[in-house]
Amino acid sequence: MLLVETLRRISERPAEDARELFRRMVFNALVSNIDDHPRNHAALALGSGWRLSPAYDLTPTREDRRDLAMACGAQGRFANGANLLSECRRFMIAPDEAKALVDEMVRVVDREWYATARACGVNEADCEVIRRAYVYRGFSAGTHPDSRADL
Repeated sequence: MLLVETLRRISERPAEDARELFRRMVFNALVSNIDDHPRNHAALALGSGWRLSPAYDLTPTREDRRDLAMACGAQGRFANGANLLSECRRFMIAPDEAKALVDEMVRVVDREWYATARACGVNEADCEVIRRAYVYRGFSAGTHPDSRADL
């Protein structure tokens, strides 16, 4: 949570960058990027101010219980939807808007992960091996009407 506080203080566009950081946190939880630590985020000096850098060093893993490298909510590092939503106001995002962002990211990852992997040359057998990194049953925790717990 310290990262968003710093970003809000230094960014040329704090609301936009905080929102993008929240979206990345949701994405990292969905794809189990447990290597998401402070050194994998940066601010770039652009023109007259600082902006959040593009995302980099994304490393999905196939874990049953997902914990991010950094605290992402009131339950610490636990990477599930309810925990991510618990601190959305620190990202300058209202709860309803944050839930909509989470639901949108769930739909995008569910819809796109396989086609993206195949387009990048990942074969069918390897897609099956990494499926659990993208289809995370424990993520929803009551945040999405199509709960992943039923997958």
